[in-house]
Amino acid sequence: MDVQLLLALALGIATIVVIVLRTRLDAFVALLIAALVTGFVAGAPAGEIISSITTGFGNTLASIGIVIGLGVAIGKILEVSGAADALAQKFVKLLGKGREHWAMAGTGAVVSIPVFCDSGYVIMNPLARSIARRLKGRYVTLALALGCGMTLTHHLVPPTPGPLGVAGILGTDLGALILAGLVFALLLLPVVIAYAAWIGPKLESELSPNVREAVYGGVPIGTGAVASGGGGGGAVGSGPDEITGEPLREDDAPSALGEAPAGAAPHKVGFGLASVPLLVPLVLIVLNTVATAIDRNAQGVLAPTDEYTPSGFAAVMAFIGNPVVALIIGIVLAVYLLLPRWTPRKRVHGWLADAAASAGLIILITGAGGALGQVLRDTGVGDELAEAVSSLSLPSVLVPFLVASLVRLAQGSGTVAMITAASVTAPLVVALGLSPLLAALACCAGSMVFSYFNDSYFWVVTRFTGLEGTAALRGWSGITTAVWLASLPLLLIASLFL
Repeated sequence: MDVQLLLALALGIATIVVIVLRTRLDAFVALLIAALVTGFVAGAPAGEIISSITTGFGNTLASIGIVIGLGVAIGKILEVSGAADALAQKFVKLLGKGREHWAMAGTGAVVSIPVFCDSGYVIMNPLARSIARRLKGRYVTLALALGCGMTLTHHLVPPTPGPLGVAGILGTDLGALILAGLVFALLLLPVVIAYAAWIGPKLESELSPNVREAVYGGVPIGTGAVASGGGGGGAVGSGPDEITGEPLREDDAPSALGEAPAGAAPHKVGFGLASVPLLVPLVLIVLNTVATAIDRNAQGVLAPTDEYTPSGFAAVMAFIGNPVVALIIGIVLAVYLLLPRWTPRKRVHGWLADAAASAGLIILITGAGGALGQVLRDTGVGDELAEAVSSLSLPSVLVPFLVASLVRLAQGSGTVAMITAASVTAPLVVALGLSPLLAALACCAGSMVFSYFNDSYFWVVTRFTGLEGTAALRGWSGITTAVWLASLPLLLIASLFL
C-alpha cells in the first residue's frame, strides 16, 4: 500500500469536513479545494490535477446536469399547478395512511431498476415533497426512503450499468443475477424503511430554510394549517383531503396560478393528467434500457466498456429514451397539460427561471463531487486499495465485498467500485472457490457503503432533501451504510448455497 496515496485520501476528506463544518465556504468550494489538496499530496503534477478536475466536473455534468435542470423544472410545474398534490393524495390513498415511507421506498426501488437513481430521484422527489406537505411533516423520512430505495436496485439489479458490467466481467448468468439482486433488494428494503423512520424525525428540524419553505410553505409543522406558498396546493372544492381527512377549502388552491378569468372554470388537475409528465419520461427511459439490454444481448455485447452500436428499435429508443430527451418531452407536457390556458406566458417563464436558479447550486456541487472523484481515480488511490485488500487472508466472499467497499470510499462512484472489484476478483474466482454469481453479488453489495462527499448522488439527495453538514452524514451516509452492513449477513448466508 502506498502510504502517500492513503495520506492524500485522508487529507482530502479532512479538508471537506473542516471547510463545510468550520468555515464560511460552501460545499462547492470545499470539494474543489479538496480535489487540489488530494492531487498535490498524491504527487500529481499541477497541470494534471487541473485537467482531472475539469474532466471530472464536465463528465459528471454531461450525464446529470441537464437532467437535474429539467427535472427541477418539471417539479416546479407539478407544484404550482397542484398536480403534485393530486398525485400525492392518490398515491397515499392507494397504499394506506401511515405507510407513506414504505410507498416511497418501494416506488424508488422499482423506478431505479431501469432508470439511473440520479434521474429517478429528481423526477420522483416532488411526490415526496407533496406528501410531506399534506402530512405537515416527515419529509426527511420520505426523501431518505425514496433515495435509498433507489440505491438498492441501482447497485444490485441489472440492467443498471454497474451490475451489468460486473456480470460481463465475471461471466455471471445475467438472469440469475437479476433474480438474486431482486431478492437481496427485497430483503434490504425493510432496513431502508427502519432507518429512515428512525433518523427522519431527528433531522426534520435541521432542514435548510429554503427547502423547508419549498416543502411546507413556512407553516409550522403540526399546526394543522394547510401549507401554501412554495407551490402545490390541493384542488378547489368540497370533500375531505384524502391524506389528512380535513375538509378542503377555497384557499387550498395553488395561489401561484392567480385568479381565473371571468367565465373560466376553476383549475383542477386530476390524478391521470397529473401523472403524464412523470410517467412519459419514465416509460421512455425504461423502454430505452430494456431495448438496449435486449439488443446488446443479441449482439453479444455485455460489458459496458465493449464497443456497441444500437440497431433497429433500440437505436430509436436510444434517442427518445435518453434522459435528456425524455425530460424535455416531460417539461413540454407539464407546461401544456397541467397549466390552464389562461396562465400568462411571463408567469410561466418566471417559474421556470426560479427552477433554474434552485437547480444551479445542486448542479455545481454535483459537478464538484465528480471532479474530486476523478482526481481520486487519476491518482490511483482506488487501484492501490483494491490490490492491498485482494492480498489479505479473508473469507473468500469478503474479498470482492471489501475491495468494492474501499474503492467506493476512495472515489465515490458505486459503478466504478463494483466494476473495479469485479476486475480485481475475476482472476481470483477459481482460487477463492467463489461462484461467479456470489462474487457478483459481493461486488455489487460492497459498493453501497457510506455514500459521502465524493459521490455525486450524495449531493443530489442531500441538496434536494435539505440536509447539510453532519445532518447529511447522519441521514444519507448513515442509511447507505446501514444497508451495506445488512447485506453482509445475506452474503454469508448466500455463500452456503451458491
